[in-house]
Amino acid sequence: QEQLVESGGGLVQAGGSLRLSCAASGRIFSSYAMGWFRQAPGKEREFVAAIRWSGGTTSYADSVKGRFTISRDNAKNTVYLQMNSLKPEDTAVYYCAAARNTIVLSTAPTYWGQGTQVTVSS
Repeated sequence: QEQLVESGGGLVQAGGSLRLSCAASGRIFSSYAMGWFRQAPGKEREFVAAIRWSGGTTSYADSVKGRFTISRDNAKNTVYLQMNSLKPEDTAVYYCAAARNTIVLSTAPTYWGQGTQVTVSS
């Protein structure tokens, strides 16, 4: 059964850092593009970052460029999101997602995790 499980969320002060992890079942991980989305209260879910299956190409939302880094460890079937210089506006539920390629990932991911809460206090 395909599954994505996020971890690493929590409460942090502005300027702090968190690292999110997403563990995936092998069948959907090794050749899939992976990404992170977030949804703040009262707002639509938005794209945060994506990485190709090879790990060689990444993309980011303008709002997180230079602060967030997406990476993956194919041996561990895990994708990470390192978040630095966090701001209160980064507060949201963060979701891991997977799709056959980054184009599909950006519009309609095939698989979703259950989400992990990130709260940044001012």
